[in-house]
Amino acid sequence: MKNLSIVLFTLVLSLTFGYAQENTEENVVEDNSIKGQFETLIRKSGNYRAQGKRYEVVRVLELEALQNNVLDSIKNANSTITSLRATIEKNETEISSLNARLGETSSNLENITEEKDSIQFLGALMPKGTYKLIVWSIIFALIIFLAFFIYKFKNSNALTIQAKDALAELETEYEQHRRRALEREQKISRKLQDEINKNRK
Repeated sequence: MKNLSIVLFTLVLSLTFGYAQENTEENVVEDNSIKGQFETLIRKSGNYRAQGKRYEVVRVLELEALQNNVLDSIKNANSTITSLRATIEKNETEISSLNARLGETSSNLENITEEKDSIQFLGALMPKGTYKLIVWSIIFALIIFLAFFIYKFKNSNALTIQAKDALAELETEYEQHRRRALEREQKISRKLQDEINKNRK
């Protein structure tokens, strides 16, 4: 009877402990990562000692499931790596293409900027600064020539007016001289006529 009660007590205790352990295992949240699966496998494994060494006992089905999960994870990782490498190669190709287009665009921009900052003058592109300098030099030279020609014209005009005035004075003097000469000639003619008339008498 005493043995029976001890056996019953041990049975109830083991059932209670097993139920508690089962509840504890059910309450543990499953971690599906590789690390979590290893930790779960270690937690569920049993252990024993033999010849002073500690051994872990793992169920073969759980170990095979872990192996399949690890192989699937490696396969997925390799697939992801291959996909990422293809994406990287595609991106590098696109980057090379974009760099080529950027270089072409930069070259076109430089040409457009050079054309914008230049002016076609006498069949050649010339920087705007040089063009402005040439144009203003030509304008300045034309202004100097114009001022010189105006000065020469005014000088010539003044000389012409002086020459006309001198000619008018000369004509007036000539007219006066001619009139005086004519009067003298008339006087001399009269005197001569008077002398001729006197001699006839």
